[in-house]
Amino acid sequence: MIQTERALQQVLEWGHSLIGFADEHAVEAVRGGQYILQHIQPSLRDTSTRSGRDPQDETLIVAFYRELALLFWLDDCNDRGLIASEQLAAVEQALGQGLPCALPGFEGCAVLRASLAALAYDRRDYAQLLDHTRRYCAALRAGHAQAPGAGRWSYAEYLHNGIDSIAYANVFCCLSLLWGLDMAILRARPAFRQVLRLISAIGRLQNDLHGRDKDRSVGEAHNAAILLLQCYPAMPVVEFLNDELAGHTRMLHRVLAEERFPAPWGPLIEAMAAIRAQYYQTSTSRYRSDAAGGGQRAPA
Repeated sequence: MIQTERALQQVLEWGHSLIGFADEHAVEAVRGGQYILQHIQPSLRDTSTRSGRDPQDETLIVAFYRELALLFWLDDCNDRGLIASEQLAAVEQALGQGLPCALPGFEGCAVLRASLAALAYDRRDYAQLLDHTRRYCAALRAGHAQAPGAGRWSYAEYLHNGIDSIAYANVFCCLSLLWGLDMAILRARPAFRQVLRLISAIGRLQNDLHGRDKDRSVGEAHNAAILLLQCYPAMPVVEFLNDELAGHTRMLHRVLAEERFPAPWGPLIEAMAAIRAQYYQTSTSRYRSDAAGGGQRAPA
């Protein structure tokens, strides 16, 4: 696999064409991307005979890392106000349509979308990626717009929105686009769609449980634990959410045991289910829960 520093430099060179892009976005994208690719490397080698896509192809790997960095940046554009609202609206429209942004300072958006369109093994994956991007942006906006008080979401509404705002669908679709993982075909299977929903719900709950202390300290209300405490102050929310997480995980494992999905989907889903323990805890900036983590909150 491409060396970390070389990959990071290429992501930074691309990302610095975006207003508000920070080194952290590239660092965490490369770390997270490496975590995922390392877990599915043996399976990608198995699929390469059919697809002709080399698991070690530097162009594909860097494109994947850049998409992850884009997701981190978009998240912070919403949560930290890195760019003006009119700029964000133009960026979201461009990314969701695969077109250049109408405003200067966001050339990297068009560069990334053009590169993914050119690299797509199956054009349907590229069309689906645009759709997932629209859903991700809409979910981020909807979550950011929620505030304590009248009209706030129920837990069910929050989790429904959170499945899109965790962006796992973007991650999976980008992997399929780059390495020919047949996600467009697999979507026809109800069990596969169920797995995508379950693993995204698991990711949402893991993220909120891990980041609840930081979110509370900075006044962030877009967190399941914080939302439940606002509604039910005496509720043992951590215990409840851990039970929810365990239940979703059991359901996921039952589907995976009953269905056989082609490589590398099994190892990929298992890696994402374990991300809280194996990735969040070791993050040097974004996901750390302790003071050494630099005071950053987990992304929406």
